Amino acid sequence: MPVELTVVLLRPKEDGNVGAVARAMSNFDVSRLVIVAPRAKLGEEARRRAMAGLRILKEAKVVSRVEEAIADADLVIGTTDLSTGRTESYLRRSVTPEEWGHLAGGIQGKVALLFGPEDNGLNVGELARCDLIVWIPTSPASPTLNLSHAAAVLLYATYLGLAGSALQRTEPIPLRAREKEVFLGLLAKAMEQFRYPRHKRKNMLLLYRRLLGRAMASEHEYTMMMGLFRRILYQPPRNAKGRRRTP
Repeated sequence: MPVELTVVLLRPKEDGNVGAVARAMSNFDVSRLVIVAPRAKLGEEARRRAMAGLRILKEAKVVSRVEEAIADADLVIGTTDLSTGRTESYLRRSVTPEEWGHLAGGIQGKVALLFGPEDNGLNVGELARCDLIVWIPTSPASPTLNLSHAAAVLLYATYLGLAGSALQRTEPIPLRAREKEVFLGLLAKAMEQFRYPRHKRKNMLLLYRRLLGRAMASEHEYTMMMGLFRRILYQPPRNAKGRRRTP
């Protein structure tokens, strides 16, 4: 299964920027564009700036909620203008475009690239839906890129990673959204069963979602992890002599 890329623009404010994003998509062979709750009608400025991406712009899908845009995505990549480095803030951990490009070289499946609105970017809830966050390093004096420029940088990094994978990788790593969600469900059940502090569970699930996103785990690896958790959850524990303890 080849990689299927979708660019998702959340609440874009300027129609010209949407057109410029469509043009950048055409430069890097990406044709799927989804626009979530646009705040500007796509008019002449968008068409003018789309250039070779005019067909992409015309065929763009418009939806009202981000959940509709990423419903079938195996991997969701968000963007932010802040680097987190090594921090305990699981929600804000990020990688550079180069690091993402390296990871992209080994994947298969449906990937959604999320870009927030020009004025304030992705909010906390939207970042929480992402499996991986990409930060584009810029000058501290001017840290925020224009929407279309940020899209071009990320599309370029993705394109290089995927082009390189055709020459370098012989065993692509398949992405499977269902397996990932089943594993996170088992983790949530394990935390409940073993009375892990309730106020820490949300961040723990976010941590594992990020880890799985960065690891690009295969279906076989997910199956092994789920097998371990099922055994922990559903098999009675043994005593010191190896016999099963009964309730």
